[in-house]
Amino acid sequence: MTVEERPRTAPAPAGERQEGRHSVPIFEARPGGLADRFAEKLDSRHPALVFFGALLLGFLVLAVASIALAFIVVHVLVPNSGLGLEGTDESVNNTFAENRSGTLTTLAEIGSQVGGAPVLPIIVGIVALVAAFYRRWLIAAFAVFVLTVESATYRVTSIAVPRDRPSVPRLEQLEPDASYPSGHTAASIAVYSGLVLLLTTRFTSSLKKALAWTAAILLTTFVALSRMYEGMHHPLDVAGGILVGIGAILVLLFACRAAGAAAERR
Repeated sequence: MTVEERPRTAPAPAGERQEGRHSVPIFEARPGGLADRFAEKLDSRHPALVFFGALLLGFLVLAVASIALAFIVVHVLVPNSGLGLEGTDESVNNTFAENRSGTLTTLAEIGSQVGGAPVLPIIVGIVALVAAFYRRWLIAAFAVFVLTVESATYRVTSIAVPRDRPSVPRLEQLEPDASYPSGHTAASIAVYSGLVLLLTTRFTSSLKKALAWTAAILLTTFVALSRMYEGMHHPLDVAGGILVGIGAILVLLFACRAAGAAAERR
């Protein structure tokens, strides 16, 4: 058999070659999807530039949506719904305040720590460092910026649409008019659920997936209840925080997929 006649093995597509080393399955952009079309618009740009462009665009969309929802909740839904939402929203915090005890207060303090500093920044930092060590740049970027996007969205929303915190004795000294949305709830969703989402894409066992998601949901619930117990947020603020946390995850998925699509084009 001559050289020309020897069978050749076709090289694997770029996506298949890179998936094992640089990405996770959920970061693969769908052909013709929003992330893929965004990368196409910035064709020949470095994947890092595409990532930050998509990140900025996603953050702007999320921030505008969060501010609009905050305005509806604070200025339309609660005071004018006719359903007694304002009283119901406040009564939950009153019930928690009336049943405070030393043990519950200690648990609530732990819950606030689990959903805020220094726990979440430490977790994010460790994940990012380990991912960077193994050159999993998209995972590192996801871990760092999902918390950044969440925090920035919470901040601009609470500034643009102030809402007074519950009228019960509060166990933390924070801004009194930054109740909506719950930043701790949003951060716990963004970090715990975001990392579990990446992790479970590699799982083949349904039991492992169920256990991981159960842990993430329980942690977030623990944080949300702790913030309401401490008199820092109303139930509607917690609901807003859940949406912001999910939104931050979606923004980072969009940015990572766009960056991955840009890398494939190069």
